[in-house]
Amino acid sequence: MAIQAPATRPMNPRFSSGPCAKPPSFTLDALKDAALGRSHRAAIGKTKLKDAIETTRDVLGIPADYRIGIVPASDTGAMEMAMWSLLGERPVEMLAWESFGAGWVTDVVKQLKLDAEVKIAGYGEIVDFATVDFDRDVVFTWNGTTSGVRLPSGDAIPADRAGLTICDATSAAFAVDLPWDKLDVTTFSWQKVLGGEAAHGMLILSPRAVERLESYTPAWPLPKIFRMTKGGKLIEGIFRGETINTPSMLAVEDYLFALDWAKSVGGLPGMIARADANTAVIGHLVAENDWIDFLAADPAIRSNTSVCLKFTDDRIVDGASFAKAIAKRLEAEGVALDIGAYRDAPAGLRIWCGATVETSDLEALAPWLVWAFETEIAAQLATA
Repeated sequence: MAIQAPATRPMNPRFSSGPCAKPPSFTLDALKDAALGRSHRAAIGKTKLKDAIETTRDVLGIPADYRIGIVPASDTGAMEMAMWSLLGERPVEMLAWESFGAGWVTDVVKQLKLDAEVKIAGYGEIVDFATVDFDRDVVFTWNGTTSGVRLPSGDAIPADRAGLTICDATSAAFAVDLPWDKLDVTTFSWQKVLGGEAAHGMLILSPRAVERLESYTPAWPLPKIFRMTKGGKLIEGIFRGETINTPSMLAVEDYLFALDWAKSVGGLPGMIARADANTAVIGHLVAENDWIDFLAADPAIRSNTSVCLKFTDDRIVDGASFAKAIAKRLEAEGVALDIGAYRDAPAGLRIWCGATVETSDLEALAPWLVWAFETEIAAQLATA
């Protein structure tokens, strides 16, 4: 006998963890004022790029003396620029608790060939920041997109540190109140919490990071796309919207729209509240069903954007196949798209709960998750 499917479906089934759902009010018509066919060096292009930078500063509360640049190649490009330009002046400590953090470890150890101290935590866990030496340069992700964990705060980062902190905040910016005084380099991409388009990254530098750039020259050659100084001085134009390479003015317009939408829902506090409300829906699902749980056992470190779940039912024979079957059933029903766990992560589901997702859609999704589980378990038992 078939298990009855829920009557209500999410209005928007897009729960992907990147690119993420567009803001609810988005339409293509919202981009009609994009400076298409115009040079990004023309007045209109420069104005829009500078507006993107300064509105980012306004919404995120970034200090006035921090530089903000729009750079190529998404968050990856921003992180590579930072690591290749800044590291090597002093010892380095690399922290990782998921796939992307592990990627930064690989770049620093195997490509830059620095003798770094590496601290790694398993999926669903986080490195103990009390063990970190902040007199070294420290590289870490704030929110582990593929593991569903995040730093609970910046309290463990000392104000009087000698080293720089380099933080990949791509799934945390606009969903966490980042402590800027504890972060010297911060990166993120447009396609995550704001639901913008891919390929552009944001690089945010503290005065301490700028001082390092102007006083230190790495031992290795730097490609043009990474260079932020000339003659020992910061290229200030990069941080006024004079981008290193040609940006998509359509994507810039989309980012400006997303920033305006963020302001319309209450700015950063409103965005955080929306993400927290969304994550609470998944929390209720977990609390009411003993066959599913958060990958992160400790509530203090659970992400409020990339929420990772694992199946805990003893009847499941092959966890990876079971999770894929669940995701496939939900996609076939048109109620949830792209919610499988990241390829390198433990088997399970990953549901984006950032602010661009409507809470009502997650509330509609929850019964479908129950339906998919019960249906798949029944199918598995029938063929056992």
